[in-house]
Amino acid sequence: MVDKENRPLHIRAALRLLHVYFSFARGMTMGVRAACFDAEGRIFLVRHSYVGGWHMPGGGLERNETVEEALVKELREEGNLRIIGKPQLIQVYFNTSTTRRDHVVFYRVTVEQTAPRPPDWEISDSGFFSLDSLPAGTTEATHRRLAELRGEEQPDHRW
Repeated sequence: MVDKENRPLHIRAALRLLHVYFSFARGMTMGVRAACFDAEGRIFLVRHSYVGGWHMPGGGLERNETVEEALVKELREEGNLRIIGKPQLIQVYFNTSTTRRDHVVFYRVTVEQTAPRPPDWEISDSGFFSLDSLPAGTTEATHRRLAELRGEEQPDHRW
């Protein structure tokens, strides 16, 4: 059995257990994601080993960590990316795809990659893509965020 993101049952169960843990460890969860563009205007996307599709990089905030600290950390970990200039805050979204208490802080950033990002247990693939040639399997949420950035859609309040 798979869900709308094509996740196998054992992955959905593991993610659910993780969210149950976070419900005790944290009253609300908050994450950060970014539309990361290089000097050529290409966007950086990642494919995780534990969830289907191509996504913009990001992750959860830890205790005693600011949103921008989490942004810098996640971009470094998921893509060997360094932010150039100041991140532009776009929107805070309510993300109900797994729980009803998660929020995503979304930024637009210009980045440079300090070294190629080899695949590992978390990130199975990554790369820069032209906006008119996104990889097959790019998530609906990624497409919606890019349409919002282009001004083709009004920003939604739900991820």
